[in-house]
Amino acid sequence: MSGAGGLTDDRALLGRTSTAERVADILRTRIAEGYFPPGARLSEESIGGALGVSRNTLREAFRLLTHERLLVHELNRGVFVRVLAVDDVDDIYRTRRLVECAVVRGLGQPPFDVDGLAAAVAEGEAAARADDWTGVSTANIHFHRELVALAGSARTDELMRGVLAELRLAFHVVDDPRALHEPYLRRNREILDALRAGERASAERLLARYLDDSRTRVAAVYARAVDDPAAPAG
Repeated sequence: MSGAGGLTDDRALLGRTSTAERVADILRTRIAEGYFPPGARLSEESIGGALGVSRNTLREAFRLLTHERLLVHELNRGVFVRVLAVDDVDDIYRTRRLVECAVVRGLGQPPFDVDGLAAAVAEGEAAARADDWTGVSTANIHFHRELVALAGSARTDELMRGVLAELRLAFHVVDDPRALHEPYLRRNREILDALRAGERASAERLLARYLDDSRTRVAAVYARAVDDPAAPAG
């Protein structure tokens, strides 16, 4: 898990113009998906060999992800996936509330293009039926990415991509993903239904309550997990 993480299959994504930004994008996705869990040491040799990139390119990618607070560099030890503090979780949710609610508030007049949101809701419900709660977590992240994408802003998309990837670092520490994510399947659909009906103000209220409740629950569960890793976190 802390070596190459199956990255050989991702080499084709680099194409002929291998860049640090593209390497960072691949690693960011892998971190968000849990291939490299919090606290894992990233091996330059293994990852560089799997992706077929130079050490300098890989180090620049590490630098970019360190700037995004996904990695930390420890002197004489190497580069590690960051382990969040509970205060980090609170700050992530404050940022999400500011951005996501503002996106919904600024949508303009309906109808809204909710196809991406609908696909993410369906993805989460299908994962739940298959008892795939990590898949539910991934679908939930997709839902919020699609929600932010309604703003049509590349800068907002980029900001939230990093914020949501950082949030996944907290999710990976929790040992009962079903208890954490199941309540929000219904709430995602409620937000979708409100936007589909053109009820922007109602959707914003639902979203604000959703994020406040999620912040309280995730912070509490995460605090228990990091304070006592052997204790049940659900």
